Amino acid sequence: MIVEFEDYKQKLGALEPQLRTLRAAMKLDDAESELATLNAETEQDGFWNDIQRSQKVQQRIKQLQNKIARFKKIEGKYDDLQTLCEMGIEEDDDSILEELTADYDAFSAELEEANLSTMLSGEYDANNAILSIHPGAGGTEAQDWASMLYRMYTRWAERRGFKYSLLDWQDGDEAGIKSATIKIEGENAYGYLKGENGVHRLVRVSPFDANSRRQTSFAAVEVMPEITDDSEIEIRDEDIEMQVYRSSGAGGQKVNKTSSAVRLIHKPTGIVVSCQTERSQFQNRDSCMTMLKARLAEIKEREHLEKISDIKGVQMKIDFGSAIRSYVFMPYQLVKDTRTSFENGNITAVMDGDLDGFINAYLTMKAQA
Repeated sequence: MIVEFEDYKQKLGALEPQLRTLRAAMKLDDAESELATLNAETEQDGFWNDIQRSQKVQQRIKQLQNKIARFKKIEGKYDDLQTLCEMGIEEDDDSILEELTADYDAFSAELEEANLSTMLSGEYDANNAILSIHPGAGGTEAQDWASMLYRMYTRWAERRGFKYSLLDWQDGDEAGIKSATIKIEGENAYGYLKGENGVHRLVRVSPFDANSRRQTSFAAVEVMPEITDDSEIEIRDEDIEMQVYRSSGAGGQKVNKTSSAVRLIHKPTGIVVSCQTERSQFQNRDSCMTMLKARLAEIKEREHLEKISDIKGVQMKIDFGSAIRSYVFMPYQLVKDTRTSFENGNITAVMDGDLDGFINAYLTMKAQA
């Protein structure tokens, strides 16, 4: 058994360079230096008089503290594993080997994910994400598929410990949804989710078909970064057309039917956003502006454009040829990404939010491109 402990000691030694690489990639030295500078700034006379500046500094301090704490936590786990390994060699205990095996596997996965997160260096990767789902043609079947995707992404957010909130929801005619938009809040939420942007294809025996025939359905997922700095994306009042309408659908708690829903049309691009979940017309308009800025920012980044006036409205074609991922329930069970070829045969787990394999494969592919 001592041989097995020695093997783990070698494995841990092999992980040490990855730990050093992670520290360098996370720019921990720079983060610690910036944190010291900002903390010193908060102690200066008059710092709290400038509310806008003080809020930005406090937000940045929290981000830096979280980054440093995350690395120290990983580093601490590595030290604990080494200690456990030394104990195992000294005591030659079965129970220590079981604990070491489980902890090593968990640590390896955490270290890999942390290294992947350093690939998120895009302009908006650190931002919260705004995610919209729209069914393709096919009526109830496609609308039901859209609601399944909505559930999948909210489960993913819960697994991550991210917070999500509903911005817009329109019920389907018989089942499912005609559209839904959620905001997912968490560190690097947009960076992780941006690869989900595209058409998702479902193959299954339709529960809405009396003859139990196999059907193919499509739904489009749009992922956009939330823009918190108003100076990043400027929208002129004259470029906006606002429409007010009554909230509709049997959304239960999701839709506040007593409030006035708002739809905004961005004239230069033709982009349309709507919100009906807030309590007042003004709140719904604010949510619409947040969504519109996010749409414009996502297109700007994807198309490598310099300014908003360069953006043209883009209509995603929701059909077979443009699918980024297929979810097959019948005649076999498999979820496969057409871009990375990553696949998972446990379709129940995927629909319950187990998306990290697909996300990591996409980030790795983009980093190597």
